Amino acid sequence: MSYIANTESDRNRMLKEIGAESTQELFDSIPSALQLDGLLELPGPLSEIDLRQRMHKLAGKNSSFAGHACFLGAGIYDHYIPATVPAITGRSEFFTSYTPYQPELSQGNLQSIFEFQSLICELTGMDVANASMYDGASALAEAALMASSITGRTEWVVSSCVHPAYRDTMRTYAWASGCSVVEAERTGLLTDITSISGLVTEKTACIIMQTPNFFGAIESLPSMESIAHRNNAIFITCYDPISLGMLKPPGDFNVDICVGEGQSMGIQTEFGGPLLGLFACKREYVRHMPGRLVGVTTDTKNQRAYTLTLQTREQHIRRERATSNICTNQALCALAASVYLTTLGRQGMLHIANLCLQKAHYAADRISALDGYSLPFRSQFFKEFVIKTAIPISEINKRLLDNKIIGGLDLGRSYPELENHMMICVTELRTKEEIDFLAEVLAQ
Repeated sequence: MSYIANTESDRNRMLKEIGAESTQELFDSIPSALQLDGLLELPGPLSEIDLRQRMHKLAGKNSSFAGHACFLGAGIYDHYIPATVPAITGRSEFFTSYTPYQPELSQGNLQSIFEFQSLICELTGMDVANASMYDGASALAEAALMASSITGRTEWVVSSCVHPAYRDTMRTYAWASGCSVVEAERTGLLTDITSISGLVTEKTACIIMQTPNFFGAIESLPSMESIAHRNNAIFITCYDPISLGMLKPPGDFNVDICVGEGQSMGIQTEFGGPLLGLFACKREYVRHMPGRLVGVTTDTKNQRAYTLTLQTREQHIRRERATSNICTNQALCALAASVYLTTLGRQGMLHIANLCLQKAHYAADRISALDGYSLPFRSQFFKEFVIKTAIPISEINKRLLDNKIIGGLDLGRSYPELENHMMICVTELRTKEEIDFLAEVLAQ
């Protein structure tokens, strides 16, 4: 009776209704060896003070960024989060609200989403942005599906320099939708333009690039854009929003659809989630865009009002007509990104991007000067770079962790030909002292 209000009489009535003799009968399909026999061996109750101390002790067994310098990136990044972000996202009217199914009662929430869309358009130079998606991987796969919807074609050409997890997600979408994924080769850490050109056929719905790519290298977009549009295919790019503080936006390269992962903008790493999918496109393709868009209009009193302008999700229209069956509005994460962008502004974004660039190049110079380490590829890079080592990456990372350093990614896991190659990430949070200490431990 402490937690379940049903009386014995209530339970008997329910059992009689479904034709069961006892509650135990409901669990007879579970082998008896797997059923709990007796009470769980749990510790007794604790006072609030004792409970807090116990939880802190248990949490202390985990390693965290608070006590470790992180040089691991590969899609989720340790960037500084201004105090304004949790101050706003922690407010109950945002933190506890759900998706705005009743627009007339959700004006504040809708306005925050509208501002998010507007900020993403400013950041990317694109015409229209949607009200966010789950993450960068699903956003990219949805973009490929959108390209097939626009062109009526079923083949997706993607660079092998695109994040491996993103390509895996694309293959899942392709399998389920009757499409196919064709991967272009790379030269060094950059997409092989000749390979891309040779793979494009009359079946090609889109060409997909990422810049900075998975390796942190900056790709050349104009040549790829030319190949795509010359063959009447959709040109899709995936971007790091922090890099747009100093790099030209996708809209400057005649990109049709651009997507990205917004975790860098005010969202904690949190064991890998939640994340924030960014999605923007040219105005002419807005009717094919997955998810939904918040618009602004005037009401019957001629006052500004926010609306769900396009709602092409399966929850709103017939499933077969929906532009997407797996997307949502990550309103709280989108709000965090909005507060982050508003707090930093143009100059702040430029400053953060420049810090990442300068610190990453300083780290690359320090490490490549060590015996046993080298920079095998000389591509231009933003905040991530690849080093070649003389010993296995697993051994190096174990030694680094012993010194409270979270090392880089072992590229051999996704690219077997890059065995003993480590990808290191340096954000604005890494200090000169931390970078120098990393070099010292690597030298040992």
